[in-house]
Amino acid sequence: MELLGKLIALCLLTAVLTLLLKRESAELSFLLTLSAVLLGVFLLLAAFDKASALCEELLELTRLSPTLFVPLVKVMAVAVTVRLTSALCKDAGQGALAVLTEIAGTVCALWCALPLLRAVVELLEGWI
Repeated sequence: MELLGKLIALCLLTAVLTLLLKRESAELSFLLTLSAVLLGVFLLLAAFDKASALCEELLELTRLSPTLFVPLVKVMAVAVTVRLTSALCKDAGQGALAVLTEIAGTVCALWCALPLLRAVVELLEGWI
């Protein structure tokens, strides 16, 4: 919860400062936003380590095959990365780049999910 409070404070402060700066210097406003995003990602790295350890523990407890679990993690990573990149592109006024990023993310997510589809097909073949 402490991390969430820090991130909310960072985002609100950055939002206010960028609103004030946007009239004078749109470029500086965008750089401030980008810097805040990078700082936020840096703060989240520690939480990512904890989440990664929890995922490994869940894998051991459930005895779920990594071939089923890893694609889910990859798809989530693609989704977060695309959302962040798309938002930055939109903030920079580059809507076309944001859409391209979203389309590329969709294709990558589908590619990452192919092992899951293969596992489902194999399961269905076993039942038939």
